[in-house]
Amino acid sequence: MLLTKSTAFIIGPIANILGYIMNAIFWLQEKVGIPNIGLCIILFTIVIYMIMLPLTIQQQKFSKLQAKMNPELQAINKKYENSKNDQTAMMKMNEETKAVYAKYGVHPMGSCLQLLIQMPILFALYRVIWNVPAYVTSVYNAFTPLAEELMTVSGGEDFMSTAASSLSVTFNEMTMNTLVDVLYKFKTSNWDELLAAFPDLESVITSTQTTVNGMNYFLGLNIANSPMNIMTSAVEAGSYLLVVGAALVPILSAVTQWLNSKLAMTGNENNNASNSNSNDTMNATMKSMNTVMPLMSAFFCLTLPVGMGIYWIAGAVVRSVQQVFVNKSIEKIDIDELIKKNIEKENKKREKQGLPPQKITNTAKISAKSIETPAKKEVSVEEKAKKIQASTDYYKQNTKAKPGSLAAKAQMVQQYNEKNSKKK
Repeated sequence: MLLTKSTAFIIGPIANILGYIMNAIFWLQEKVGIPNIGLCIILFTIVIYMIMLPLTIQQQKFSKLQAKMNPELQAINKKYENSKNDQTAMMKMNEETKAVYAKYGVHPMGSCLQLLIQMPILFALYRVIWNVPAYVTSVYNAFTPLAEELMTVSGGEDFMSTAASSLSVTFNEMTMNTLVDVLYKFKTSNWDELLAAFPDLESVITSTQTTVNGMNYFLGLNIANSPMNIMTSAVEAGSYLLVVGAALVPILSAVTQWLNSKLAMTGNENNNASNSNSNDTMNATMKSMNTVMPLMSAFFCLTLPVGMGIYWIAGAVVRSVQQVFVNKSIEKIDIDELIKKNIEKENKKREKQGLPPQKITNTAKISAKSIETPAKKEVSVEEKAKKIQASTDYYKQNTKAKPGSLAAKAQMVQQYNEKNSKKK
């Protein structure tokens, strides 16, 4: 049943908390005389994304620091690229990699940790928006007078079971929650059929429909119905303005998702400007995903209830506004100062663990230059000339063959090999 609150591990308790927030927002709307679920979803989305803003900022900071330390990490990988089967070398590689992360004060799984925190919140968010009557008391109460009548009226169970089947709502038994589930998904045609089947309940049916329409209709669209169904019904009724309104939901969803992804990419491109070659593959993958995701969003919003589309559009708009401010904020960050603060934090942690802070200080001095394979010592022109002359004199003194002859050259090669074999 839709009205059964989620009892899933982690998601269930989070959904309950989010449900309290949404219920409070709707209660405030009632106090000012605009109890509308569509508007409630928008306000609810804004509140939730504002709560998650610190996580968004942390994720962006991690991306910026990751771009900064990537050259050092790649230098380590290059240094050990031919030692994959050497366990000792791999251990050294891991130590050096950890040292770089310690220098920047971030965790190797930093980005994943942010996503792991956000994912249960987003799943719970979907649950609340999908099952509004389960979490918003006023919406549930709007259906209860009619549901109570249908519980006792003859033929009520058969009618509601048939309606549930057509609306793809589970109807295992005749309960208040099941009836509210079905009534919440009612379209105009369903209300007309209900009134025709139970004319004696005209007063309560009309009253409930009027109340629910005031809550459920947002800009002329029933948020419990899908844009596809709305467009189909609107075409049959010749209401082409409604067709345009319903079509705008998936279109706006795709456009706002695309805009949000472009802003996110802009921030990442700025962060990775100094390391563009190493990020070509990742950027290409991100660009293809940013093309596919808006199209998927449009498809889902076409078939899911309008309420979900409103949430996706509102969420993308809020994230886009946040992204603009986050990008500007990240650009102003002094990376060197941030690294210094991160190292100080690590030192305090080590102090609590009884470890000497100097190790972190030494670690902080690690750079891409110091971990790269040392370059060969430069030799001056004069030194090169002296070595060449010394070699020439040596071979002239130790050969009896005519200078420049084939025999002389062969003997020089033999002497060279003997000389080098002695060094070994």
